[in-house]
Amino acid sequence: EDLESALMKVRLQAATEAETQAPRATIGKRPELVDDFIRNFLLKMKLTKTLDCFQTEWYEKSTAGLLTPEDVGVVADVYQRNQELDNQVKALRAELDKAKEIAHKARSTWDKFRKERDFHRMNHRRVVQEKSKLVTDLRRLRAHLSTYEPTLKGLEDKYQVAMKEKAMARLQADRLSGRVETLETQLQQTLIAAGKTLDGEGGGADSLLEQSRTAGGKTAATLGGTAKRRLTATETSLAAFQDRENPYLHAEFEPQRVDKYELRKTFKAHIAPVSALSLHPKKAIVATASDDNTWKMWSVPNGELILTGEGHKSWVSGIDFHPKAANLATSSGDGTVKIWDFMKSKCVATLADHSQAVWGVAFHDSGDFVASCSMDHTAKLWDLTKHKCRLTLRGHVDSINAIVFQPFSNNITTCSGDKTVSLWDARTGLCIQTFYGHQNSCNHVAFNLRGDTIASTDADGGVRLWDVRMVQERLQVNAGPHAANKVAIDRSGTIMAVASDDHSVKVYSTEDGAFMSTLDGHEEAVQAVLFESNGSMLLTAGSDNTFRVWN
Repeated sequence: EDLESALMKVRLQAATEAETQAPRATIGKRPELVDDFIRNFLLKMKLTKTLDCFQTEWYEKSTAGLLTPEDVGVVADVYQRNQELDNQVKALRAELDKAKEIAHKARSTWDKFRKERDFHRMNHRRVVQEKSKLVTDLRRLRAHLSTYEPTLKGLEDKYQVAMKEKAMARLQADRLSGRVETLETQLQQTLIAAGKTLDGEGGGADSLLEQSRTAGGKTAATLGGTAKRRLTATETSLAAFQDRENPYLHAEFEPQRVDKYELRKTFKAHIAPVSALSLHPKKAIVATASDDNTWKMWSVPNGELILTGEGHKSWVSGIDFHPKAANLATSSGDGTVKIWDFMKSKCVATLADHSQAVWGVAFHDSGDFVASCSMDHTAKLWDLTKHKCRLTLRGHVDSINAIVFQPFSNNITTCSGDKTVSLWDARTGLCIQTFYGHQNSCNHVAFNLRGDTIASTDADGGVRLWDVRMVQERLQVNAGPHAANKVAIDRSGTIMAVASDDHSVKVYSTEDGAFMSTLDGHEEAVQAVLFESNGSMLLTAGSDNTFRVWN
């Protein structure tokens, strides 16, 4: 096709050139007849007699019709004929040269196409060989996989059986634990009653134990001592939930001057996004949790690394200091809550009853209990004296994303992906109140210091304030369109800071929802925000692997 198109182009070009070439001016020459040629020749030679004889005979034959058209035709011009033939020869030679040029180009094109054909043929053969090799490997892998299918099926069956046995064992353990607690309570009541009876005789509980030892042997005495110790621990943990007054209920603090806040320092804390922050209750120390599976403690505002905690098998999502600064709790995507002792510099307890990732963790103000929330739609209250789950809070129908204790009370607040905020009684495990109003998944929840206002955020950037006493929504703020990840209220209760996905921290008034300022500095989404207790600093952390100090 390329050769034919090339020939066509050459022919069209030659025709165009022939048409555009201007015709040459020529002098016409009338050809002579044979008789005229002879007459002119005889006149020229002055042969008058011969001319008379010729004319007489030519007239007689012409009259008699003896002359044919070929005989009386024109005399051929040899020179003109030669010129015409010469022109034809030149035109044919020019066409021959053009044909040779086209043939040379066609030969070059053919050689090029032949080389490309050979190249593609070689590649095709290589691809066919590789395909054959891959097909062979795939068949071999399929055959190899088929040998594992019975083993995998057997392992899956064993796993299902083991999970059923585990569930049954857990139920049996809970049943036995309840029976043991009942027996311990009955034994305590018996010991107290017997002690009161023997007080008048000077014996007391020790005399009863001595009599029990004499009558029943050393085993009964050992059981009684163990029961006493267990009951003492139980009484101590139960005392944490007694009614008490919030010392900050009537306290007054000056609002923080957020309009004058400036970025002072930036610290590269981790090699992955920083997901949570917690401030030490007594010292200028902040703890950071990160997606790199570690947590760290830093001095502020200098940013000196104090301690690093490693042990979680997945990202660390939440972190909180013990109220007395004795230890620290962390939650993780591996479904566990870990308690870390600063004196021993190690993890002293791992709480692993959640079936999915744990999003948050919070200490009770007594320090005897810690609460956690999980993607498994539940929140749990853990007794740190026994290192076991005391209550499981069920009611949300989606992942519980944040959890916090109401300051100096027995109430727990949770927010969930089901767009609700719930208030729970930690003593009974019952839901006291559920707040509705968010249009998207709730990301975080926080109390003010007085404990009478709840702030919650959602994935649309909405922030809502709830009045705990009136059980209703008090204020709504739109910090969108990007998601609002965390919220914090300063100690005066009049200012709140919202960590946003648009790389900024937005500050609003909690009284009327008025916008006050924006703190820009992070390079990626801001994941955590905290006001310092004395009101001199604001701490933020984000997906840019840093935490920043504003004052």
